Amino acid sequence: MAFTLHPFSDIPTEDWMSLLNHPDVIRHMPLADRHWTRDAAADWAKGKDAQWLERGYGPWSIRVDGQFAGWGGFQREGDEADLALVLLPAYWGHGAEMFRGFMNRRAELGIGAVSILLPPSRSRTRGLARLGFAPDGELTYEGQRFLKFRALG
Repeated sequence: MAFTLHPFSDIPTEDWMSLLNHPDVIRHMPLADRHWTRDAAADWAKGKDAQWLERGYGPWSIRVDGQFAGWGGFQREGDEADLALVLLPAYWGHGAEMFRGFMNRRAELGIGAVSILLPPSRSRTRGLARLGFAPDGELTYEGQRFLKFRALG
């Protein structure tokens, strides 16, 4: 599997809508409480790309072997970067490799502390320890509870 990273604007809005409205994906996204329209998905993607201009880092869209797979990367969360990864179900087995790739880029982006926020529905979290993350409590974001993990070192 070869994955490549791209600006969000490189992905057609229809592909974003397929990801953002996929029932297996939104089941683990408690903040996604609506059906994404074409305009809403396009605005959301523009906002993700804008993070690069605002902060010097941000998330990427991801292609696997040339096919759209989802998105991931770093977003500002308080005083640290939050590492997010949202993939279409066909690519769920490739997350660890992508996480490692993101973490390998963190120094070149000037990112120090990194956290991951997961909803409680993501009950399989032991693999995060192999990726260098440890539990770091819980927090509530926009009325939803999340489990927080922090990168070790």
